[in-house]
Amino acid sequence: MKKSLLLLIIVATIAALSLFLAAQERTYVGASACKLCHKSEQQGRQYTLWEASPHAKSFASLSTDKAAEIGKAMGVAAPAESPQCLGCHAPAAAKAPAFKAEGVTCEVCHGPGSGYRKLNIMQDEAKAVQNGLIVYADAAAIEAHCLKCHQNAHDVPFDFKKAWDKIKHPVPAK
Repeated sequence: MKKSLLLLIIVATIAALSLFLAAQERTYVGASACKLCHKSEQQGRQYTLWEASPHAKSFASLSTDKAAEIGKAMGVAAPAESPQCLGCHAPAAAKAPAFKAEGVTCEVCHGPGSGYRKLNIMQDEAKAVQNGLIVYADAAAIEAHCLKCHQNAHDVPFDFKKAWDKIKHPVPAK
């Protein structure tokens, strides 16, 4: 009887702990955490490509005269503070204000990195995905994600194929 009760307590504790850990929200770690590994040639220089892209400057663009003009036309007085503008120019801003200036950062497309950022997890794609890394099945899935912001944004045409050619960042074959 005592053994059964002890076993039941152990199983219930493990189950409760598992639910608690599963319920913990993954958090953003910032592009500098990705930079450590993803700046190297071996990894395809993903960080360097992002850093030179308009995505890395998308939040800063909200402080330009052009942004003020567009904001005014949309009834937005302060684009760099507007959730309407931040939704595309700094999509992680609401959940990770500390990384707002990073704009459209790694984690906007690949998910908050707290669960998968460790090297031993990233070395196993299945384990990384299990821990929150978002990977896309194909170009159509990537395009669907991009169109969340680029679907006729501010009447600017979006050519996914051209845009993707500029920012794609695969890991080189080994």
